[in-house]
Amino acid sequence: MAFLLAGFLTVLMAAPAAAAGAGSRADASTTSASSEKPAYPAEFPLPDGFQPEGIAIGPGAAAYFGSRATGAIYRADLRTGRGRIIDPGPGTPSLGLKTDARGRLFVAGGTGGDARVIDTRNGKVLASYRLATGTAFVNDVVLTRDAAYFTDSTNPVLYKLPFGRGGALPDEAVKVPLSGDIVYTTGINANGIAQTPDRRALLVVQSNTGGLFRVDPSTGVATLVNIGAESLVNGDGLLLEGRTLHVVQNRLNTLTSLSLDRDATSGKVIRKLSDGRFDVPTTVASFRDRLYLPNARFATTPTPTTPYNVVAVERH
Repeated sequence: MAFLLAGFLTVLMAAPAAAAGAGSRADASTTSASSEKPAYPAEFPLPDGFQPEGIAIGPGAAAYFGSRATGAIYRADLRTGRGRIIDPGPGTPSLGLKTDARGRLFVAGGTGGDARVIDTRNGKVLASYRLATGTAFVNDVVLTRDAAYFTDSTNPVLYKLPFGRGGALPDEAVKVPLSGDIVYTTGINANGIAQTPDRRALLVVQSNTGGLFRVDPSTGVATLVNIGAESLVNGDGLLLEGRTLHVVQNRLNTLTSLSLDRDATSGKVIRKLSDGRFDVPTTVASFRDRLYLPNARFATTPTPTTPYNVVAVERH
């Protein structure tokens, strides 16, 4: 059954003029305490030439960003917008990111075919995993109660890091081959990943086809979610809040929100949000009443001095 598009919303906000010295401000150390009232800027810079991809927020008002150029991890204080590099990276990409309550940052390694777990306090690498030996594009990660799952946009497989007692990290990853309705083709396949509202399965968006799939985490069987005639083409990062799934459609400069049923077998689009400050955002994370999106600027040729930033939009 086709679902009608509900509540189509376009919000266009004037982009503020870029302040001089944005790159140097982005490199400043994160301020942990200040006598000034927190500003919580709605837009702030990342280091010049950083080429951001992923974002993760928490614990607290700390936001983490990964560089697809060097794999560096940048930590920013959402209260001020200032931050610093806490891990210089392995020289291969850091794409999708997620943090847990134990102060660990899980990092998808892109073309490096790997995953890393980093201590958010000091940037120390706690564990590193070789997920693929051939061509791969480890794109995004989601954390569940008992495991971390990574997508691969090149190979039809999920990589699982099963947690032990007390959240202990495993010695190696487990491969969960994808099957069922999802069929890999040319381009970026499985990309963003999230849990279903009932926490019993996973949701994966296929960027090149625009399909959204419900995946059984134990078998890898993928079932197409019925969203009517809607397409999530260019779908990138996913964020689930209750039964609302936010999907960043990167090159469309659009944040699409869907209302899902509890087991995510069907859903309908309830909002499409665009913003004049969007410049190919890749993913989204929430803090308080805002959603934060890093601008990857895929349409801009990267240089060491290319400016990058993060924008925040109000949650509706």
